[in-house]
Amino acid sequence: MQICLADNQDISRAGLMYVLSSIDGLDFRRAEDKAELIVQLKEHPDSIVVLDYTLFDFNDADELEIFSLRFPQVRWVFFSVDLSTDFVRRMIALGNQYSVLLKDSSLSEIRACLTYVRQGRRFICQHMAEQLLVPEKPAQAEDVKLTRTETEILKDIAMGMTTREIAEKRISSFHTVNTHRKNIFHKLGVNNVHEATKYALRSGLVDAAEYYI
Repeated sequence: MQICLADNQDISRAGLMYVLSSIDGLDFRRAEDKAELIVQLKEHPDSIVVLDYTLFDFNDADELEIFSLRFPQVRWVFFSVDLSTDFVRRMIALGNQYSVLLKDSSLSEIRACLTYVRQGRRFICQHMAEQLLVPEKPAQAEDVKLTRTETEILKDIAMGMTTREIAEKRISSFHTVNTHRKNIFHKLGVNNVHEATKYALRSGLVDAAEYYI
């Protein structure tokens, strides 16, 4: 069984490699970005991908969904420090190929997750399961605490700029801007650019006059 580690956090990747090395029948490789991930999945289309969605170079859930449709046999384990319940609900509604394992999970949960996924079963860690059981309530504008940088990036997003264009404008890396973008989406409780722009305009985080120029 091929495991693809799409996790750019060194310490968590090293921990996963240690766990995987103790399980018979597993071979694992690292993918640093989407291009490398595509190459590996073409070679092993029935792989398990352990993905840190918040640190990898997927722009949003829409892109990830399209990507996973391209490789329908792949099973995905979302392995992140934090994930929005909106995102998790959306992805697990698509099928049993999506599992969730937050990085504060115990070693026994990590092993259990790998066992479940190898068997073609879904696994949701205890922490995320508890979050999913809490009724959702819409975020209020006064609850949103964006940093100055996040507000500036949100304005650029609303003006139609891509992540790469924003990175060039700010003389920053794509990875850094992409992380800010995901944090903004998480704070606003949205899943794509259209929803983020609507929220920003409605709540006054972005000046409507400036947007429509």
